[in-house]
Amino acid sequence: MGEEDEDLERLEAFTYLTVPERASYLAIMRLFTRSLMTDLSGQQVAEELDLSLDTATSRLNKLVTWGNLLPSSHTVRVRSIEEYQRTRSRYQLSPLGERVQRQADELLASTDAAREISRELLGLISQGLTDLADRLDQPGGLDAGTARETVATVFAQFWTFRDEVRDFYAFLGQVLARYDLDSAEYAGFKDLLLDYIESITEEIVLLAPRIERHLDRLEPHLEGLVKMLREGGLAGAAADLGVAVQHSRGHDLADWSGLRAWFSESDGGTDGRRSEVSQLRDATMRALQSLLANAKRMIRAGGGGASRRRELLRLAAWFDAADENTATDLFTSAFGLYPARHLGLAADPEIVVAATTSWWPAPAVEVPVSLRDRGVRAARGRVSGMADRSAQREALIEQAADEQRLRSAAAAELLSAASDLGAVRLSAPAIHLLLELMAQALGAGDPAAGTAVTSNLDLSVRCELVSKPRYELTLRSATGDLTTQDIAILITRLDPADG
Repeated sequence: MGEEDEDLERLEAFTYLTVPERASYLAIMRLFTRSLMTDLSGQQVAEELDLSLDTATSRLNKLVTWGNLLPSSHTVRVRSIEEYQRTRSRYQLSPLGERVQRQADELLASTDAAREISRELLGLISQGLTDLADRLDQPGGLDAGTARETVATVFAQFWTFRDEVRDFYAFLGQVLARYDLDSAEYAGFKDLLLDYIESITEEIVLLAPRIERHLDRLEPHLEGLVKMLREGGLAGAAADLGVAVQHSRGHDLADWSGLRAWFSESDGGTDGRRSEVSQLRDATMRALQSLLANAKRMIRAGGGGASRRRELLRLAAWFDAADENTATDLFTSAFGLYPARHLGLAADPEIVVAATTSWWPAPAVEVPVSLRDRGVRAARGRVSGMADRSAQREALIEQAADEQRLRSAAAAELLSAASDLGAVRLSAPAIHLLLELMAQALGAGDPAAGTAVTSNLDLSVRCELVSKPRYELTLRSATGDLTTQDIAILITRLDPADG
């Protein structure tokens, strides 16, 4: 199994959040995450959540299959067989399951409200990087404890600031996508954009170059700093056991590259990505453009009286409170659209009429006289007789016979000239038949392998194309000349016994 397949398999830990019984699974996972190293049996889960033992056990086993839980290996002391049967199958939380449940609870606890950005964090990040760079430039350097404390603080502040920015701009994009803002809502969002976002953007533009300079100063010391941060941690103890360790933020060079890419344009250029600061400026510009588009819409609506927003909202409220019959009458009165009287007549399929075309200029449908005058579809009068098409049938038969005679003559001409096709001038039907046979032979196989062969049983002719290097053949005909290279054409009579 490749690395990509393993990553996709880990996504199965989110399955319990999408199944129809997700409320029950969510309650089970919350039982395991309410305290550290929780160890529960199926009976305990069933009693806590008022489930049957079979249902609880089935869902616990499903969570084990998806990777959210693990069979527990804890030793349990029991005093009776009944107690043993209740506690024999025990489960505990897996690291992946704990992380997925924590993210799910954070998502459910979040709201759609705007998240405030702590712009003071940028100044703290800049000051922390300054202190770190100054200490590393000193002759004695800095001790490991101070380094861990400073790096942990800087990255905690950076990740908090980064998440706040993304959440705020996601909320802002959701709001600006609306085109039904009234004047009061527009004024509120205008103040939000022009005052709040502008101050945030100015703070970032001011401090981003400073942070980038501090990162440039730290660049020569990063490898030694990362090595010092890892010493004495969990990685050293886990290395002997062969256990993979996920380091704290800032203890990997990739973390520092991500920090630089957020503020600096140069590091993001290798893979075509721009810095987050540049993307932030672009997002602010798009937000201002959306705000301007809303302003233009309200100006046009207020000046020309074209906006019916208030009336439409009132009509929508009436529809929401009405029953089915009242809503039908209300719709008819508001829009003047009555039920259609279907006559069961289709328009001409050759004429394409757009759905937006008015009924007045649209082409009319011809209605039979019996339906228009008497309201019945049945035609009156004597039924007309069947048309005699024997003459047309005989003409078609004669035409097909003439074509067959021409093809037979062309086949005879090819067979007579088969010994030296280049020495004769072929007629138009003969050259057409020869080209047809050559195309079928090339479609049947490869001349080099001797499989480019085709036969026509009706004409008793066989055509084979054979690879012949440095051989050139010119076929002359009434419709033009054809030159073939490296291919010999063999025309032979087909033995009826071969068919």
